[in-house]
Amino acid sequence: MTNNLDKLNILRKINESKNLTQRTMAKDLGISLGKLNYCLKALKNKGYVKIRNFKNNKNRFNPKSKNNYFYILTPKGLVHKTKLTINFMKTRLKEYDELQSEIENQSKK
Repeated sequence: MTNNLDKLNILRKINESKNLTQRTMAKDLGISLGKLNYCLKALKNKGYVKIRNFKNNKNRFNPKSKNNYFYILTPKGLVHKTKLTINFMKTRLKEYDELQSEIENQSKK
C-alpha cells in the first residue's frame, strides 16, 4: 500500500461522503485514479472499507447517478483512521518542536 498520509486522506474522504465516484475522489485527493483504485482494494482487503456495487440494483439511491459504487468505512476502518490521525498529529508536533528548537538555536548565535 502507499504511505499513511494517503491512507488517512482516503479514509477521511470516505467518512465525509460515501457517495463519490473514484474519479471525483481521486481528483479531490490529488492522486491518480489507478493509485486510488489500488489503495481502495488494499483498504477493502484489510477490512477497513466496504465497497458495495449498486449497478444492477433498481433500488439504489439515485437512479441518475453515474456512481455504481458506495464506499463505507467499517468500524475497523474508523479505528485505523483514528490511529493514523493520532500518528499524523504526533509527527507534526515533533516537526514543530524541532523547528522551534532550530529557530531558538539560531537566535542565540
